[in-house]
Amino acid sequence: MELFGQPIVTIYLYGLIISGVLTIIYVLFADVFHIDTGDGGLHFLNPVLVFAFITVLSASGYLFERLSSLHSLLILGISAVIAFILVTCLNVFILVPLSSAEESLAYKESDLRGRIGSVITSIPADGFGEVLIENASGRIAKPASSFDGETIPNGVRVLVVQVKDGVLQVTIHQERESFI
Repeated sequence: MELFGQPIVTIYLYGLIISGVLTIIYVLFADVFHIDTGDGGLHFLNPVLVFAFITVLSASGYLFERLSSLHSLLILGISAVIAFILVTCLNVFILVPLSSAEESLAYKESDLRGRIGSVITSIPADGFGEVLIENASGRIAKPASSFDGETIPNGVRVLVVQVKDGVLQVTIHQERESFI
């Protein structure tokens, strides 16, 4: 069968090459070409899904045309079904879980204000020590100085008052007593 004066095998091969190249370009430059579909829907128009569908359709069409004697329209239908199933699995099992995953484990230094940590290197009155802050995603060890200008020994729990030039300014944490 011919389409646009070219054998259908050649069309499948061109589609495979072009969609494969576009997929690689999109993956490398996804932030530049990002299309926000919003919360309203049309998530199936995600460029990754469209490129993956065309790539799988072209690849399976090419292979069926080369390796079988089925009619070209039947091959196109079978290839479309295979591509639809694989792209649906890609979306459901990979893209949706990735999109709902935590975007980043990075933190801003301003997020550390008000956190409680423990001194791992004692803090002299006019110098620097080190404080370890634990959270759900791990531990953060940062240089620290005394906010009140007093010496803070190793192992004491401290409260981060502010962060200035990457150095935590801390004070000794006063534990509250519970009145039950």
